[in-house]
Order: sequence, then C-alpha cells, then structure tokens
Amino acid sequence: MKKSVLGLALAMATSLSAAPAFAAEKVNIGVPSWTGAQAIAHLLAAVVEERIGGEAGLVPGNNATIFQAMDQGKGDIDVHPDVWLPNQESFTKKYVDGKGTVTLSKNPYEGNQGYCVSEKFGKANNITDIADLGRPDVAMKMDSDGNGKGEMWIGAPGWASANVNEVKVRDYNLLEFIEPIRAEESVKTARVKDSIAKDEGYAFYCYKPHAIWYMFDVYMLSEPKYDPAKYKMVQPSDSPDWYNESFVASKDALKNVQIAWSNSLQERSPAIVEFFERFSLTADDVSQFAHEISGKGREAGEVAREWIAKNPDRVDAWLGL
Repeated sequence: MKKSVLGLALAMATSLSAAPAFAAEKVNIGVPSWTGAQAIAHLLAAVVEERIGGEAGLVPGNNATIFQAMDQGKGDIDVHPDVWLPNQESFTKKYVDGKGTVTLSKNPYEGNQGYCVSEKFGKANNITDIADLGRPDVAMKMDSDGNGKGEMWIGAPGWASANVNEVKVRDYNLLEFIEPIRAEESVKTARVKDSIAKDEGYAFYCYKPHAIWYMFDVYMLSEPKYDPAKYKMVQPSDSPDWYNESFVASKDALKNVQIAWSNSLQERSPAIVEFFERFSLTADDVSQFAHEISGKGREAGEVAREWIAKNPDRVDAWLGL
C-alpha cells in the first residue's frame, strides 16, 4: 500500500540522516485576537514541531490580513486557525469559493453565539431575553459613565462578529438604551469580573466555546429564532456602506468553525497539509483550552504541549498513525 506523504515524513523524522530534508516542512500560522483561536494556533504549531518535526511560526493578525496573506500564497501566513461561518463568509466566498486560493477543513466543530449577563444581575432584574436590555430600568443599571445608556461589549476591533452585533443592536431597537462598545477581549473579561464583584449591571457578546463558561456564572439571553429573511449581513470588506445595507434582527444560526489554509502550502509542505486535513476538535476542547489560557493565565504553548502529551491517540489519528 502506498504510504502518505505525512507517513513517509514522520518515518523520516525519526532518522537523524533524514532530518535536513524534512526540515523543509514549514508553516506560518495566523493568530487572531480571541483566546480560542490563539489556543488552536498554538496546538497546530506544537503538533507540527513536536510530532511532525517541522517548523511553525505564529503571526498575529486579524481576519482580513490572514485571509489576504493566505490568498497571496507567499508563506507570510499560511493558516487561519478558527474560521467562524457564516461570520467570516465574506472571506470564504472571496478566497475559497471565488479565487480558489484557500481551502477549508472538512472537520468543523459547532459554535453558538449571543449575548450574556451574569446570573446575579440577570436573575435580580428578570433579564432573560435580548429585548430586556432595552428596558429603561435595566439600561440605567448598565450605565457606568453616566451618559444615559447602558454599555454592552459587542466584540474586538477587526472581528466580523462585532460588525454583526453593531447591526443587531440597531435592528433590535436597542440603540436608544444601549451603547455598543468595541474593545479587546481582555477588557471585556476584566469588566465582567469587576461588575460581578461590585454588583453592577453589564451585558456582553458571548459565544461557545469560550473560557467564560468556566470562569463566571453567566447565561445567554434568548433572541428571536434564526430567520434567513431577517439576516442580511454585509461586511465592510464587501461595501463601504455596509452598516446601512445590513439588516439583522434574528439570532445567528449555529456556526461551523474550522481551520483554513493557503492552497500554496500543498506544494511547499504537503505533510503539514495532510495533518490539517485530519485535524478536528470539539467545542468542549476549545473551551477548556481557553479557560487554561485566559482563566488561569497559563502560556498557550505550554497548554498545547500538555494536551498533546495527554491525548496521544487523538494526535496519532490526526497524523494517520
């Protein structure tokens, strides 16, 4: 039976004499700002380095820059570790379906997103649905700067989901009461912790998988059921007038989340591509990774290496062993 490129490469990696030839397997992995993506990026890098014997670089970037680099195929960034669909559909339509320069894995995990409050704040004020954030009594308790509107974190700069959430705040008729805030995720986490400690009101964009479910007692608010007729999202990369052209007044559909890589990687590092094609995680895996990193303050690479050591059978399956 013909051996796969990865199988041959792994066999070669065990031989000192073959090490120089195998060192040609290289990959640069994009690292978006959210914790789950950072965890997966470090896990991919650790498997490449520790089990395949290749070289892996980690390159910070947002969705747009990572997809553009994968499209260019020069090796500056070869991989996006956490593509959320349909959130990032504008990129996949352009580079996967249109130009055909990027490949999506076929092993997604399921993601869910919405808006959360702490259990303490939510239960004390009978907050169960997104519409409750538009009640004046609730908005007043979420107003920390005295401008008459309650603050709600909608995501970090550069996130496609933050654009969706900005449109939703408008189309759920919350703008009169709610001020959508964009900031890095670390700012949101600190604010959640502080609001619970001080018994203050706060609402924020939340999603699964994520460390937040292990860190605090929070719950997701209900929204109108996903309705394609009420979900037209135009991203800034598609139109400069994206905000006015969009209309989103229903919950997001459940997400498929997977990795993507530049098609140019197949020629440069075929063994690494074989690994990517088999790679798969669950939402619980990613939540646990994120909790170790952002919840416990551990270094992402250390968490990745520890997980590999504890899960050799799963890693072997990714490598076709």
